[in-house]
Amino acid sequence: MTGVPTFKFNMRIQTLGSDEKCAKTKQISNWIADIGDGKNGVQNDGYATIDIPGDLLLKYCNDHIASIVESTFSSSDISIGNTAYFQQRAILAPTLDVVQSINEYMISLNHFEGRLYLSSDTACHSDKTVGLLHDVHTPKYLNGIKCSGVSNHELNLKVGTTVMLLRNINHSLGLCSDTRMIVTKLENYVLEEKIMTGSNVGHEVLIPRMFLTSSDPKLLFQFQKRQYPLIVAYTMKINKSQSQ
Repeated sequence: MTGVPTFKFNMRIQTLGSDEKCAKTKQISNWIADIGDGKNGVQNDGYATIDIPGDLLLKYCNDHIASIVESTFSSSDISIGNTAYFQQRAILAPTLDVVQSINEYMISLNHFEGRLYLSSDTACHSDKTVGLLHDVHTPKYLNGIKCSGVSNHELNLKVGTTVMLLRNINHSLGLCSDTRMIVTKLENYVLEEKIMTGSNVGHEVLIPRMFLTSSDPKLLFQFQKRQYPLIVAYTMKINKSQSQ
């Protein structure tokens, strides 16, 4: 019986360009791996005290969201819609609340006129709950639910806003789930976007409203939302970034 294979090389690092960037990334990668293996830090009553290198920390000001944004994006480039610029930049966050706070701050920096698109939400009916859903799951209650894989009730967009697609629409056009795009035109019933990731970078596409059904296991029922299948994507949850 053969032994269990082990991986000795970080393949992502091998694809980096310059030697300096490769060495820096490898140093950070090894530091994170040592934390996971219990090699980094001093034991303290069952917990480990870990010193984070100063070059990995941000200089904190009065507004922590502003500090994160300024370290990642240039305020003068927020509204220019530069595909190459936003391809290489994104902020990762642990929760949807943090994602929304940072995305709202980013949109406020965009000086273009925006539009607010509201969804139409209804509970999915079944034989057992057909009489109860209208009383308990009111439109106001459904509008306030936020979960992964479904757009928010309020979608505030401006020309130049970076967004992410939530559904597979057309694979041949590059419109797959988690595709990042830039808004180029806002209309009443359709949005014009420019693709910024994948093999169709730079192609302009039209995105219509769609019916989206929730699949969050934490919810004890399903509801349907009619909204554009998009979320603002200057910031994304850590698990979403794995597909990028």
